[in-house]
Amino acid sequence: MTDNRWEGIDEFVAVAECAHFTAAAQRLGVSSSHVSRQIARLEERLQTRLLYRSTRRVALTEAGQTFLQHCQRLQDSRDEAWRAMSDLTGEPKGLLRLTCAVAYGERFIVPLVTRFMGLYPQLRVDIELSNRTLDLLHEGMDLAIRLGRLHDSRLVATKLAPRQMFLCASPLYLARYGRPHSVSELVRHNCLVGSSDVWALQVDGKEQAQRVQGNWRCNSGQAVLEAALQGVGLCQLPDYYVLEHLRSGALVSLLDAHQPPNTAVWGLYPQQRHLSPKVRKLVDYLRVGLAERPEYL
Repeated sequence: MTDNRWEGIDEFVAVAECAHFTAAAQRLGVSSSHVSRQIARLEERLQTRLLYRSTRRVALTEAGQTFLQHCQRLQDSRDEAWRAMSDLTGEPKGLLRLTCAVAYGERFIVPLVTRFMGLYPQLRVDIELSNRTLDLLHEGMDLAIRLGRLHDSRLVATKLAPRQMFLCASPLYLARYGRPHSVSELVRHNCLVGSSDVWALQVDGKEQAQRVQGNWRCNSGQAVLEAALQGVGLCQLPDYYVLEHLRSGALVSLLDAHQPPNTAVWGLYPQQRHLSPKVRKLVDYLRVGLAERPEYL
């Protein structure tokens, strides 16, 4: 037996939105009698009236209003499924909007996105570098590059690169003021405050938020790094800022036993974007490109 539960839904939505059988029929490219017949059969299967009909216009019943909302969502999901399937083998094209934190975006993401665009001439990119956490759904963004821990469960997340935090200082600073051997000793040291005066540390196997203070503050990671290299104070920065300086000896890692659990660099995108070739292929390209950077080798 043929399952005909889908029959009449398009006709019903068209009549509900046009408030007229003739206009709905014109939108669908069929006859008014076909529309009327399909809706009558739909009401018969549902055993309820969906529309009030008059010679001048059509109005929804209470049941019709409820059913319309569900039918519109069904149409949206069906159309999205068709677009996703037709896009699977397609090349990235059209506009892709993404956002990232300013410093990380300038140094890591923008160069890779620019190279990616060279592979796909039909693609246009709008990049918003901001240290503000933008609402992707509200702002109409296709992709966000986020650092650290995630909080928005409405988005799909994929890991692009590792991210490890280091607490460190220059040999010059340590020679002057000594080396802290416990978390409690941080209060006796000049801590270089960046965008936050709370540092993540691990104590007794649990992550702990440690409030720090000092006589220097700047919301730029690069500026914090430069101050640490000059011996101004202690800093806590991600690996890509400090690894080369730790290897060269210009900085010394401190309180290694209290290093916080690793976080990550994430690509986040709305659920409905996850099959879009422009988003999917860019995410894959960023993952490979970041892995090839010397900071991550």
